[in-house]
Amino acid sequence: MSPEAGDALTVLFMPESAYGPTNQCIGLGKVLVDKGHTVVFAAESSWAGKLTPHGFVEDLVDLAEPAPSAAAEAAGQFWIDFINETAPEFAKPTREQLATFVQPTYQALIDGATYCEPRLREIIARHRPDVVVEDNVVSFPALMTSAAAFVRIVSCNPLEIRGGGIPPVFSGYPAGDATGWASFLEEFDRTHTDTWKAFDAWCQEQGAPPLPEREFMHSSPTANIYVYPRELDYTDARPLNGSWHRIDSSVRETDEQYVVPPELADRPDDSGLIYLSLGSLGSADIGLMQRLIDILGATRHRVIVSMGPRADELRLAPNMAGAATLPQTTLMPQVDLVITHGGNNTTTEAMHFGKPMIVLPLFWDQYDNAQRVHELGYGVRLATYAFADADLTDAVDRLLADTALRDRMATIGADIRSRDGLRRGAEIIERVGLRHRGAGGGGFPG
Repeated sequence: MSPEAGDALTVLFMPESAYGPTNQCIGLGKVLVDKGHTVVFAAESSWAGKLTPHGFVEDLVDLAEPAPSAAAEAAGQFWIDFINETAPEFAKPTREQLATFVQPTYQALIDGATYCEPRLREIIARHRPDVVVEDNVVSFPALMTSAAAFVRIVSCNPLEIRGGGIPPVFSGYPAGDATGWASFLEEFDRTHTDTWKAFDAWCQEQGAPPLPEREFMHSSPTANIYVYPRELDYTDARPLNGSWHRIDSSVRETDEQYVVPPELADRPDDSGLIYLSLGSLGSADIGLMQRLIDILGATRHRVIVSMGPRADELRLAPNMAGAATLPQTTLMPQVDLVITHGGNNTTTEAMHFGKPMIVLPLFWDQYDNAQRVHELGYGVRLATYAFADADLTDAVDRLLADTALRDRMATIGADIRSRDGLRRGAEIIERVGLRHRGAGGGGFPG
């Protein structure tokens, strides 16, 4: 239903450049466009031309000085390049990655935020949004100091919302065993405090409030949205205040319909249909991808492979089909098992469609998602670079044969879908905008 006359809002989204957060915002934005609101994307410039087909206004930003002779980049190329350069770090324990991967990643994000701050202020002045929505892990002061209402989205594992009684974010440590939590946080402070202090000072110079301790992102005093199923959540150990709203899933409805190729659809009764995806960034690790393909190629099962940006370098087995990109949200309902890196979008979508998972985490919150899925019995976590071939094939056979788990997952998926997180999230943003307009506006409270 379209908003009444005078109630149409302008909503500006600023997602982090990778596919996960951007797709998350696309799903919410499309619901708002369909309701008659104007949606502007201040996304990273490699998304040029990919957002307007959904009815969005593109007013894009660079996160670094563009190379004078740079060719058109793939969407998210900024981070594909960064991940490729740091891929050897993924085999290290998470505590060691704090210094060699997590801190440099934060610094790269901060560099992007400081670079595009003037451009963001121009975009906000040009469109005068009623609501600005940020889905990122570092703050952009221009977004929260404008006259618009400010909404934060967390499309990472909600351990990012720090608190007592829960494992440290990025650790992948069990929720039921606090061994190592304090040591991990000490190492986080050792490796991140100087970066945090410098960023906090810069944010305050731009007019933003002080950053909370250990956090690189401000929360909104009005409305914060996080995307995570109730079945995986940590709120029993770390309750959240009333500004936080969980949406159990946020599955975009913009993907084209996927048709399983006949050679995979017609399979033996004892063969499962598996979806393999390490995400747009993880799939750039050609050695890991080819190993997974080779192992699964020797099984009786059928496999659909999301091959990623280096698809032409991969060799699929005869029991497989794949492409560089696939419409994941229409493909996933048709499979029996998902093998994933544990990105938040894929994890929550697998829960949304009721699919058990094998999780091979690579970086960031993927360890936390992998551990949560494993410890709650919704799948299996494997050591991404240390598993034996039999570890993977045994996990596949065991999960496919576990009819009780598959029935349980199907019930959970139906429950999650009934909660309609996508529209709930869009309604929260819409409500914030209408209330803000009715109150006469005003920026982030100092």
